[in-house]
Amino acid sequence: MRNWFWTTLLFTLAVVVALVIDRHPGNVMIVVDNLSVQVSLAFAVFISIVGFLTLYFLLRLLAWLTNLPMRVRNWQGERKAQRDQDLLEDGWAALIEGRYTLAEQALTKLSLQTKNHRRQVLAGLSAARAAHALGEYTRRDQLISQAQATVNSQTINHKVDQKVEQNLNVAIAAAAADLWLDQGLAQQALDTMLASGADSSKHVHTMRILLRAYQQLNDHSQVLAMAHQLKRMKAIQAQEADRLVDVAGAAQIRDAQRRGDWQPIWKSLRSDEKLLPDVALAGAQAFESSDQIKEASRVLENAIEHSFDARVLEAYASVEGQEVNRRLQKAEAWLVKRPNDAKLLVSLGSLCLASQMWGQAQRYFERSLAVHPDPHVHALLGSMFDRIGKPDLAAKQWRLATTVGASLPVLSKKSLLPAADLAADPDFNNVGGWVELGDEAADQKKYVAEQVAAPVPSDAPYEEYFDSAPPTVPNDIEIGHDVSSGKIKP
Repeated sequence: MRNWFWTTLLFTLAVVVALVIDRHPGNVMIVVDNLSVQVSLAFAVFISIVGFLTLYFLLRLLAWLTNLPMRVRNWQGERKAQRDQDLLEDGWAALIEGRYTLAEQALTKLSLQTKNHRRQVLAGLSAARAAHALGEYTRRDQLISQAQATVNSQTINHKVDQKVEQNLNVAIAAAAADLWLDQGLAQQALDTMLASGADSSKHVHTMRILLRAYQQLNDHSQVLAMAHQLKRMKAIQAQEADRLVDVAGAAQIRDAQRRGDWQPIWKSLRSDEKLLPDVALAGAQAFESSDQIKEASRVLENAIEHSFDARVLEAYASVEGQEVNRRLQKAEAWLVKRPNDAKLLVSLGSLCLASQMWGQAQRYFERSLAVHPDPHVHALLGSMFDRIGKPDLAAKQWRLATTVGASLPVLSKKSLLPAADLAADPDFNNVGGWVELGDEAADQKKYVAEQVAAPVPSDAPYEEYFDSAPPTVPNDIEIGHDVSSGKIKP
């Protein structure tokens, strides 16, 4: 748009000048000492314009020639930058494709030949990731150290400002910590991240790395804090945050329970976090250990009504004493809303067993088996029948438990082992120290084959199925004779 404006303006000026010259013709006289030149006004204007343009182009040419070395240096720098960019792209492409050897070679070459310190750091970190994928941990650490040394040297020489230095240090620390966490070096990764000075409240990736480190170190309090922070920032899904809180909170309660100061941990959790399955189980266990059975029941009931977790149901059914009847009534109220829930039916049956309500327990267990066959339920029925003196029914349920729990091959009762193939046997046998040669050996093999192929009587003892030795052995051969020559010495 700007070019069109200037073109139109110059064209307009040219037309105006031409009209003025046409309406006001005249001459222009140039006098220098005794020399005078007289030309028309139009020619004088033309000469002025041509002279101006000539002077302008001469000055531009002189400036171009003067700046030629600088342009050559810029051209060479652009070529080097393009070569570095090509190497960087090739290395990253190979790294993404999983060609780690090629990626490490390209990126290492780039880190050695480039003059750009930021590109050196990026290439070194990427090469370290490729070496890590190849299992070359020593070379990986060397590449990380070289990248850090590059940043330090640029800082000492004042070739990089403080903000860029901070960003590069955080990048090196994050990349190194990520690789060390994959190797299980959680403490080293955590120390590196904390020493980098990274602001975890502003860098989500840094927070994720710290979370992984705290998880590997079993620092449950920090895991809980990081999960809350990530959830507030919406950096992770709500389900993932709840899972982290569930595991870390439950571990904190159990650790504090062993020390005897679990109540502050329980009170620090939010009401919605106390409904999570692992937290509820740990809290109920802590309350039961303090003889607060009713409070434990309330914790489990709230968790069941929130998520109806099978583990919480099982814990709810594991109770004795006066609390059994109250839990049984509560579970029967849940059954009205969930009549076909197999886990709930098993829990009701277990509560009936605790109350010694054998018939009602049997009905709940059988209803659960009708919904979902479970070897555990068959085993419970077997134990119940054994308790009330019905061994036949107990044995039947235990057999059903093994049938449901494992797939066993069914063998025919009349199947027999095939006859042994004795065609490739040698001419002499050594059975129990007795040596048989010649025709006697052949007769003996024939006898053994006949015995093996013969049908086994139905009343034969168990050992006869595995006894393939001949019933009689010749007595005219002594033990210990030399048979290396094929003959028996007298």
